[in-house]
Amino acid sequence: MAAISIFSRFLLRSKKIAAIRSFHMSSVRERSEKVLEELKEKNPYFEKYASKLAAVQQNSPEEFLSRLDNVDKEKKKPKFGLSEVQRDYSELLQPKAPLGTEASRDITHRKLSDVMRLELIEDKPADDIKHLWLEYHRDKDVITAAIPVDQFNQMMECAKQYPVFILPIPRSEGYEFIMLQFAANTIHFTPLLNYQVHKENAPECLNITMFTECSDKGIILMRGEYDTKVINAQEAQCLANQVQLYYCQKNVSKLHLLETFTRHPDKFKHMDIIEELNNMKI
Repeated sequence: MAAISIFSRFLLRSKKIAAIRSFHMSSVRERSEKVLEELKEKNPYFEKYASKLAAVQQNSPEEFLSRLDNVDKEKKKPKFGLSEVQRDYSELLQPKAPLGTEASRDITHRKLSDVMRLELIEDKPADDIKHLWLEYHRDKDVITAAIPVDQFNQMMECAKQYPVFILPIPRSEGYEFIMLQFAANTIHFTPLLNYQVHKENAPECLNITMFTECSDKGIILMRGEYDTKVINAQEAQCLANQVQLYYCQKNVSKLHLLETFTRHPDKFKHMDIIEELNNMKI
């Protein structure tokens, strides 16, 4: 009797599963038929492939829907440049983590010893330190440089007058503006859209720290850490290069843009900095 009871329950369960599968297949088939009708109305080449499409839809409606979904995804990819699909714009809606967490730790006053062992460079001349610094970061997701002390001093002097500015980076369709702000010996970068949404709580996409521990040897070590969900290494380097041109060189047109942005924002034109980027030579 127990065996019969178990078998009865098994049959009942099988019928339920079959009913669910039948309902699912019926739903999928209805969706695929609806999509097929839409194709007939919207696609001028439908008649040419009508019989083949109908055969796939009848024999395997799930595969039919899956293939159409893949076609739609391919259509959305740009022909040139990075796909904007790779950029998760939902990140822009997330404010930075609360103060005190590891994610938002203030690195303005980070020491060089937090990054590398100082004994590696203690007794080395400037050229050797520069070589070691670049090699040390070769396989890391950072951008690095070693700049002369006088160039660093020029940058910081200029930053006192113009601590905030915006810079463009090329995208597959147009440009994106990134806001920068100097704070002590660090430059913080955030997408302008981020800042407009979150103000001072906007998450960074890049920060560049300038370590002065080797200034007595005539060089400043720079290290830029970037958020790979927002920008890539080339874009981070592009921003660093623009900072160098605007803040380290006494270029008349660029100083005029810094002055206009800071003192006369109503007269500032975004297209002017795009034009400067297009003419940039480093």
